[in-house]
Amino acid sequence: MSKTSTSTLQLAPVYRETFDRLFSGEKDNTWLPMRRSAMQSFESIGLPGPRTEAWRYTNLAKVSAMPFVPAPSTEQLQALELEKLEAVRLDGIRLVFENGRYRESLSSLQSLPAGAIVGSLARHHDHPKVKEYLQQNLPLENEAFVALNTAFMPDGAFVFIPRGVQIEQPIHLVFVNDARQEASVAFPRNLIIAEESSSVVVVESWHSLPGSQAGFTNAVTEAFTGRNAKLELVKLQLEDRSALHIGHTQATVQRDATFNINTITLGGALVRNNLGIQLSEEHATAHLFGLYLLAGNQHVDNHTLVDHAVPHGLSNELYKGVLDQQSEGVFSGKILVRKDAQKTNAYQSNKNILLSDDAVMNAKPQLEIFADDVKCSHGATTGQLDEEALFYLRSRGIGEAGARAFLNIAFAADVINNIPLESLREQLMQRIEKKLLDSAP
Repeated sequence: MSKTSTSTLQLAPVYRETFDRLFSGEKDNTWLPMRRSAMQSFESIGLPGPRTEAWRYTNLAKVSAMPFVPAPSTEQLQALELEKLEAVRLDGIRLVFENGRYRESLSSLQSLPAGAIVGSLARHHDHPKVKEYLQQNLPLENEAFVALNTAFMPDGAFVFIPRGVQIEQPIHLVFVNDARQEASVAFPRNLIIAEESSSVVVVESWHSLPGSQAGFTNAVTEAFTGRNAKLELVKLQLEDRSALHIGHTQATVQRDATFNINTITLGGALVRNNLGIQLSEEHATAHLFGLYLLAGNQHVDNHTLVDHAVPHGLSNELYKGVLDQQSEGVFSGKILVRKDAQKTNAYQSNKNILLSDDAVMNAKPQLEIFADDVKCSHGATTGQLDEEALFYLRSRGIGEAGARAFLNIAFAADVINNIPLESLREQLMQRIEKKLLDSAP
């Protein structure tokens, strides 16, 4: 029986016609063979349907119903509009992308150490490191949206930190979906390489312009952390309540290296955060932190896989959610410990607070262990606020609404405090406090 879903059978000709129209004239483009292979993979597997286990709690009807229109390469975003966005402000390097394409005039580049590169992936498509790393560890055979991104990607960020280089200032990648003219799909693709003994902090922030229609972002980030390197990635989903966002981050971590990622989801109508991490050499470390604050009819699905492929690896995962009104959350986290991955330490925790009887949370923590000398744990809790803590605060003269908001803020801070940039932590906590206080009854 074919794996292709009904929705894809209906849309497949549209995807293929659009692909042929955009790329049939290309001959010498380095990415063309990769695009063709990815398109074939997509046509083979199709969009996930309701019977696809990994997507059983996330209905893709909104995605299937959207007209398949790749975002145009217009440069309509103005500097003043960018500044008016409710965006985070960071000192350091800033790259701006409109509908997945680099906007040099809106970006702010600073001097970098010799050999380091921060710029447009499309402009560096012939760079040896891009040829070496791009699409090396990404799953195409089972990931329809990764295949679609690979087939249609126009551009994205290329961050290359050579061996031994420490980048002190953060690198801020700003992605703006401009769907004011028509609903369209953006396909940003990012490649981040931190070579041996290097270090860097990269912040991805995702935004949509006021007045935009229900734009769709299908994003992919590939991250490689070399031996003894440290790569810290922060992903901020700040798009409006009509936006659709499906993102996939794939990271490889080598010997004695550390990869930390914080995924903060505050916006979007439907959001799917896929995260795959492979600890490919001994003594590799990964920390995964996630926070999602949901209200209205928002639906957010966090799907993680940590692959302990070798011995002596450490991973620690903490995801927290606060859900109000009719919102829905999903957490599916899997820790895979392979047969030879002895002396593995792996911990996973998912905690959720429901502020409404109508909010729904589906949690599925998983351990798949094939080694016997390991320390692994996982757990998930979903409930309401601690009544004893609430009583304690109210007994100190704090009103019920304020006490509830205070507890939720403290709950969220447990994740935010792991972000490595103080100014970013402060900005996010201000945003979270406002969101929780405004929604308090």
